[in-house]
Amino acid sequence: MRKLAYVALIAVPGLMVACNCGKSSFVFTTSGEKTETEVKVNDSLSYSLVNYPQIDNFDQAPIDKDGYVSIFDGTTFNGWRGYLKDSVPSRWTIEDGAIKFIGSGGGEAQTLEGGDIIFAKKFKNFELSFEWKVAKGSNSGIFVLAQEVKDQPIYISSPEYQILDNVNHPDAIATSNGNRQSASLYDMIPAEPQNSKPFGEWNTGKIIVFKGSVFHFQNDVKVAEYHLWTPQWTELLQASKFSQQAWPIAFELLNNLGGENHEGYIGLQDHGDDVWYRNIKVKITD
Repeated sequence: MRKLAYVALIAVPGLMVACNCGKSSFVFTTSGEKTETEVKVNDSLSYSLVNYPQIDNFDQAPIDKDGYVSIFDGTTFNGWRGYLKDSVPSRWTIEDGAIKFIGSGGGEAQTLEGGDIIFAKKFKNFELSFEWKVAKGSNSGIFVLAQEVKDQPIYISSPEYQILDNVNHPDAIATSNGNRQSASLYDMIPAEPQNSKPFGEWNTGKIIVFKGSVFHFQNDVKVAEYHLWTPQWTELLQASKFSQQAWPIAFELLNNLGGENHEGYIGLQDHGDDVWYRNIKVKITD
């Protein structure tokens, strides 16, 4: 049985989240306390969740004709911050209306100026729409239902929609079924058909999460589907790098994705390579 213990760390009333340049038409704000939650799974496994204040005025943001709220305004990092950080790391920049990560060349070995970033609100049932492109040989990813786990990477608590140059990055052929190619559920389900565009060209993407069913779209085609909190989901995890034997804490978090409330953050991955994201929008479907 999980045992929870809450410890308040710091109060941050009225915080404006990571708005670093330009002028935004709508400003996301947060209020509340940053806390830490100790989770004890059993005598040999425990972890700590860091609970930052979340955006408290999302329901006041403008909605477009299709029901979406823009969570990137094209000019600022309004609403975004680093994973387990208070602000956006400096390798994340804004270029021509897109979020750009300036590659460090170090792969997953993140530098102090880098690291993954998240939009500072947890979502439960939603549609995430976005565009992406990569430089030659680049790798990145999009996370949903992520938690912030102290001293751990984001991907141990979140499924990853893979972002990849399928032609020039070795991950594309690292597995026999292509489950590390773009739009795949990373290391678990391949995107089929594989219809990504070459590096340097914009792709469209969408992730739908609804009552545990998750769908990946790439360039307007549904390419992957999976169902959380089911025996089939557990089997997928056990056959991956996140199995209970190989990585117990990742298996625990991913098998119980989104925690008790089945909700979590949207994140963008620093994998050490140049990548761009734009037109990032969310539609709530609760």
